Amino acid sequence: MGTIRNHHFCSFFLFFAFLAIFPTISFSIDTLTATQSIINNQTLVSPGDVFEFGFFTLENPGEWYVGIWYKNIPVRTYVWIANRDKPLANSSGIFKLEDRNIVLLDQGQNLVWSSNITKGDNPLAQLLDSGNLVLREANINDETNHYLWQSFDYPTDTLLPDMKLGWDLNAGFNRFLTAWRTKGDPSSGDFSFKLDYHGFPEIFLWNKQRREYRSGPWNGLRFSGVPEMKPLDYISFNFVTNQDEVYYSFSITNKNLFSRLIVTPTGTLQRLTWIPDTEQWNPFWYAPKDQCDNYRECGQYGICDSNASPVCKCPKGFSPKNQQAWNLRDGSGGCIRKTDLDCTKDKFLHLPNMKLPEGTSSFVDKNMTLKDCAALCSRNCSCTAYSNSDIRNGGKGCVIWIGDLIDMRQYTDGGGQDLFVRLAASDLGDGGNTTALIIGITVSAGVLLLGLIAYVVWKRKAMQNKGKIGKKGPHERSQDFLLNEVVISSKKEFSAESQPDELELPLFDFDTIATATDNFSDEKKLGQGGFGCVYMGRLVEGQEIAVKRLSKNSGQGTEEFKNEVRLIARLQHRNLVRLLGCCIEMDEKMLVYEYMEHRSLDSVLFNKARSSLLNWQRRFNIICGTARGLLYLHQDSRFRIIHRDLKASNILLDGEMNPKISDFGMARIFGGDQTEANTKRVVGTYGYMSPEYAMDGLFSAKSDVFSFGVLVLEVVSGKKNRGFYHSNSELNLLGHAWRLWKEGKGMDLIDSAVGDSYNAQEVLRCIQVGLLCVQERAEDRPSMSTVVLMLNSETATMPQPKTPGFCLGRRSTLETDSSNSKQDESCTVNQVTVTMLDAR
Repeated sequence: MGTIRNHHFCSFFLFFAFLAIFPTISFSIDTLTATQSIINNQTLVSPGDVFEFGFFTLENPGEWYVGIWYKNIPVRTYVWIANRDKPLANSSGIFKLEDRNIVLLDQGQNLVWSSNITKGDNPLAQLLDSGNLVLREANINDETNHYLWQSFDYPTDTLLPDMKLGWDLNAGFNRFLTAWRTKGDPSSGDFSFKLDYHGFPEIFLWNKQRREYRSGPWNGLRFSGVPEMKPLDYISFNFVTNQDEVYYSFSITNKNLFSRLIVTPTGTLQRLTWIPDTEQWNPFWYAPKDQCDNYRECGQYGICDSNASPVCKCPKGFSPKNQQAWNLRDGSGGCIRKTDLDCTKDKFLHLPNMKLPEGTSSFVDKNMTLKDCAALCSRNCSCTAYSNSDIRNGGKGCVIWIGDLIDMRQYTDGGGQDLFVRLAASDLGDGGNTTALIIGITVSAGVLLLGLIAYVVWKRKAMQNKGKIGKKGPHERSQDFLLNEVVISSKKEFSAESQPDELELPLFDFDTIATATDNFSDEKKLGQGGFGCVYMGRLVEGQEIAVKRLSKNSGQGTEEFKNEVRLIARLQHRNLVRLLGCCIEMDEKMLVYEYMEHRSLDSVLFNKARSSLLNWQRRFNIICGTARGLLYLHQDSRFRIIHRDLKASNILLDGEMNPKISDFGMARIFGGDQTEANTKRVVGTYGYMSPEYAMDGLFSAKSDVFSFGVLVLEVVSGKKNRGFYHSNSELNLLGHAWRLWKEGKGMDLIDSAVGDSYNAQEVLRCIQVGLLCVQERAEDRPSMSTVVLMLNSETATMPQPKTPGFCLGRRSTLETDSSNSKQDESCTVNQVTVTMLDAR
């Protein structure tokens, strides 16, 4: 027995002596089971000896990592590191399977890194010849990539062949590259390469939170901003976009060729190939490579051309926004239009060989022809440009840009693609005969002058007839004072504009309004809200009006009154209610609007006796019209306006059931570059407020989008969204719609009052748009420009919605179905007092 023990002791001694002599011993296996582990000087090797996995250290001997490198390339090249941001203090770590996960433990058996999954019965880890470390079931070994976990989903700085760069939309995570901190420090650096799947997907190079470079969108063959990206015999490029995922990858057909895409610590993208003869990595492509690759080098509407000097130029119909900076070869200020657009008369400028503008907020329909795309863009006054989404086989598909065109570039030698930019018709012509132009201007000026004189004479006579000329009494002085306040505050608020217009708002005297409304009789009362009462009236000349009279006990006051006058007097859109004038005498403050025959949407939609008036076509028109009005507020008006209280009671219906957005007392104006704001006074209505606004007081255009989404689901279903859970945990309308959508029963949501005459695909499209608008995260919600295009396109591919934003709380037992009831409710969420003002 003693001899046997001595024999075993000698065997163990010889084994450890062998390890000391040959420290780089490998298992020569590609898998790791639950009974095995890896320590320093032990490695996994892929079946074809392509890649190797194990422990290593770099410049700092006090920092140890586990990762993957090429096995047979003499220049040690790392392609993936598990613990890049949490190195081991020494080489005494252990890598193994534990509780269905692969884990890295330090010398004290503390967890340093884990695959962090909760599935699998009998998993094992395997290193593949692709360089992918996977965790799979031991009894399943197929080529379907049904892995429990894989390193390809968590890249470091390297994209390998068949590795996906982009989004898994079902799982909700993004695969992107992040550079090393320095050449000898693999921790996460400042530069990253990320795909943005919104709109027309493309990839951006980021320096922390600043964009440095843009690939341009995928045009079927290559990225629009990478003309060198041409298919070769040994390499192919792939781009996939559908409801489940959006990603870019590349494949190598020659298995003896090694190629990789990396982000360097200095912020350069490089595609490298291994040249055996020279035993070095050869740069095959890199970016940014010139001045025009810098993001927004020539600002909005500017075009960069690296073959020109200076590189920035303005397209036809545009001129430099800052001529002095432009002369100094700084084109970052971009270009501005020479002539304002006129939607019905605009034309399109053909720009060939272009890197398409940034497409994250654009609209894409893969099934439209270029002719249909041009027609759609022409009809939509917000459309600034269009192009094919796919250039293969002569071109197909449609992409439409809404708003400014950013980061354009022009190529030569067939690079880029055709872009059609909206221009005023006069900017596309040769300018016409100069003499005729001078005569035309002179005649027009004369006509305008005569018209102005006639208007002044008429205005003076009209004021004399109403006793407005001469000595002013106290009522007139109070009117002048308050209106002067409105004009002064308006000038302050719009100081960024060159010359804000004076408010040309007609004044009504109190007696005129009292006569029109039968002295504000109850028979003329249309409703009551947070502002006060609304009355129907008829002026002496026969025009019907609606009068909103500020209540002395109202929670709103002069500021809200001034705010509404200041905003709506400047807004002109067919889907916004028209303000005819105001009355300010002593304590009286009244707004006079055009009269809406069918009153507010909620008085019809939620009234069983009247809801049958809203067939599906009318409901769809109400949804689309409201969307167009909201788009005008957010983007197309002179000022970016956030309504903050969009709801059914603030949508008025005219005689033909056309919707008009009303009540701008709570609206706010955003500056040109402002995207969100914060308020301590959160005002709105239960069921319509976005989570970020109700909880944190943050409001933006996406807050209005959320309210619009609620409104859409209400119009489809004919039911109110309560906004809070019932005491018995029953879902509100958003939760109910979400559940039906997930179960494939979306059509069960439609209001029975609609009847049988409806377009099922149109209904489902509206439900999907509504659910996209009420998603919990503001950044996931579409912009109103995208919403308008989705509603008007029968073939648009839309993303699947994510979970809606839900609020917890109690619904007031005082709530009724009457649209005319007053309902003031308050709640406190996260120490923010929320005052709810319902049924205006």
